[in-house]
Amino acid sequence: ITKNQTAIRFMKKRILITGSNGLLGQKLVELLRQQAHVDLIATARGANRLPVTEGYTYAPLDITVQAEVNAVFDQFKPEVVIHTAAMTNVDTCETDREGCDLLNVDAVAYLIQACEKHGSYLCHLSTDFIFDGADGPYTEEGKPNPISYYGESKLKAEELLFHSNIRWSIARTVLVYGIVPDMSRSNIVLWVKKSLEDGKTIQVVTDQFRTPTLAEDLAMGCWLLSKDEVEGIFNISGSDFLTPYEMAVMTADYYGLDKSLLQKADSSTFQQTAKRPARTGFVLDKAKKVLGYTPRTFQEGIALMAQ
Repeated sequence: ITKNQTAIRFMKKRILITGSNGLLGQKLVELLRQQAHVDLIATARGANRLPVTEGYTYAPLDITVQAEVNAVFDQFKPEVVIHTAAMTNVDTCETDREGCDLLNVDAVAYLIQACEKHGSYLCHLSTDFIFDGADGPYTEEGKPNPISYYGESKLKAEELLFHSNIRWSIARTVLVYGIVPDMSRSNIVLWVKKSLEDGKTIQVVTDQFRTPTLAEDLAMGCWLLSKDEVEGIFNISGSDFLTPYEMAVMTADYYGLDKSLLQKADSSTFQQTAKRPARTGFVLDKAKKVLGYTPRTFQEGIALMAQ
């Protein structure tokens, strides 16, 4: 090994990702494995589902088991952790509160303790659902008031970070969409496209507002935070403030599908276990100014997915 190679090896930043089999996790692996100065560790529960196997090391990890968390940290000693794994099905969180707490709160406590031991920086993913939706879009200073158990669990995790002794950032995001070869769940663009292609009439709400986030943009936001280990809370979402109905119309327009199959509905039409905030979305001034974060438009996001 030459002196230069030795120097490069020591300059590399070791980054560990949780939830690498998920949509955001897969986008992060794709982005970070191409960074010359990153030594990447991808972790998820069970087997590796990523289509590429080069440019990173995979380690199975169930973050709800503290002994597993400690063992993986002891083995890899990450300098940076990007924590994407969570229970994100809002209705499941409402009905399985114990499971929700285990994954969204207890696991975060285990990660914080491991980060404290190893001096690791933690970039933690959070959500617009910590807000009640009374007066979005929100800045980072907005007052949390969750109306679902999912939102409560994510707020509890944030509070664990506030009271910890580690260096951390929180990346709050909104309605993530995107596509990867192995999808564990759908999203609004894919759902609308498939429904209209199948000739199905679908009801789409007009009384909720969000800033939908392309998974590639969210991955970039996490990288901008992690590469310089920036501390604090940051809104990382899209910038277009839209209703799901408007998103559906834009999706139909892009693919040239029949918009007459889209029916306007309000939230009361749907029987959902958990309440959804009416008007969230984020103001991105801080992320743009401090990180140089520049999200794509929703239309650009659809086009990227189509590619």
